Amino acid sequence: MAKQNTINEAFSVVGIGLHTGKKAKLTVHPAPENHGFKFKRTDVKDQPIIHADCDLVVDTSRGTTLEHNGIRVHTTEHILAALYGLEIDNALIEVDGPEIPIMDGSAYPFVELIQYVGIKPQEADKDFFVVTENITYEDAERQTEMLMVPQDTFRVTVMVDYNSPLLGTQHAQMYKISEFASEISKCRTFVFLRELEVLAKNGLIKGGDLDNAIILVDKVLPQEKLNEIADLLGKPHVKVEKAGILNNLTLHFQNEPARHKLLDIVGDIALAGKPIKGHILAARPGHKGNVDFARIIKKEIKKTQKQQTVFFDLTKEAIYDITDIEKLLPHRYPFLLVDKIIEIDDHSIVGIKNITFNEPQFTGHFPGNPVMPGVLQIEAMAQVGGIFALSTVKNPEDYLTFFLKIDKVRFKRKVVPGDTLVFKLELLTPIRRGIVHMFGKGYVNGQIAVEAELMAQIIKEEKKDVKKEEMVKN
Repeated sequence: MAKQNTINEAFSVVGIGLHTGKKAKLTVHPAPENHGFKFKRTDVKDQPIIHADCDLVVDTSRGTTLEHNGIRVHTTEHILAALYGLEIDNALIEVDGPEIPIMDGSAYPFVELIQYVGIKPQEADKDFFVVTENITYEDAERQTEMLMVPQDTFRVTVMVDYNSPLLGTQHAQMYKISEFASEISKCRTFVFLRELEVLAKNGLIKGGDLDNAIILVDKVLPQEKLNEIADLLGKPHVKVEKAGILNNLTLHFQNEPARHKLLDIVGDIALAGKPIKGHILAARPGHKGNVDFARIIKKEIKKTQKQQTVFFDLTKEAIYDITDIEKLLPHRYPFLLVDKIIEIDDHSIVGIKNITFNEPQFTGHFPGNPVMPGVLQIEAMAQVGGIFALSTVKNPEDYLTFFLKIDKVRFKRKVVPGDTLVFKLELLTPIRRGIVHMFGKGYVNGQIAVEAELMAQIIKEEKKDVKKEEMVKN
């Protein structure tokens, strides 16, 4: 089995955002197993985390923009393409501005730095989405068509056609992911000269420059119009006397525009959340189509996960048995709902609750047809999360855990006496100021029974000095 990867150490770059025109520092950090890709806006209060998730995409105007709780990260596709293309699974991407630096308009500056710091294999297996049947997408308005078919590796084939005599119809292929660095990552973003006016008037390409894009001239414009566009962009006036490439760049490949479209697909498909074994064939792709297709893939991933059975080794020796748990949690019978903890690491925990007919809730909850109340399932899950939180502090017996939020609760099946409910909770964000934000799933016989997003805070308990109070009274 292939193993998950992160990077050996953090790296940083500073640059201008293509569309916002704002300078930002980007720092990519190693991340633990099963972390995935997450962005952190370090310039915003509380440094919010935004997951690299296609369901968080709010804009695809010449780039892919993510948003969570009103905070955005623009132009995410090139850094994600670099990470995904080098088979990185886990990374925390910090940026101190609203947009990822455009650099030279390709993914290569990021690829070069990842290769410099090195790739670190991890212990966990890669969790591939293996395509077993065709997945299709079509946008008739944009004439975009995308198809993914079964393949034993990740392969992409692209066709672009912009009705331009200069560009013509171009094709690009990546037969396997190992070709990304050398064949795809250097290919730069491109734009037609005739598009610049509309883009500028729509508040885009404020950071656009001859150094970070290929500008294609398929129609020579009057000098007056060229001057007007240059003024809109705050750039010096230039003369364009013939069709071609405005900035006289030497293309890395004759079909560099098509290869860049392939690069964008790699970055946008990363938002589906898993490495893929499948062959994507795309005609006239763009960010909207890429993201729409990623959402379809994500739905297929969820469908597959529902059909999969998750196995836990319930014979493992307990890391915390019931005696240890009583030392961590203030709960007691009949409200102590965790029997043992079998796994715990820096970002996740697995705990077990054995459901027995003797429990008091079954006396009154559906007598004759006992079902564990959903609120108690969530409480049991929260207690497992509480154990994780309290295991991170000294003298955990001095702390209490309080709910701040419960969200995205779903019950998938009944839980009845005789079942063993196995909870796995994973951190969504690093613990700060005692606030613990986790997503949990409860399994019965390897199938999801309940899931929820939980936020709680651990607070040091104010204990009274009983002896001192007695002395005062006496």
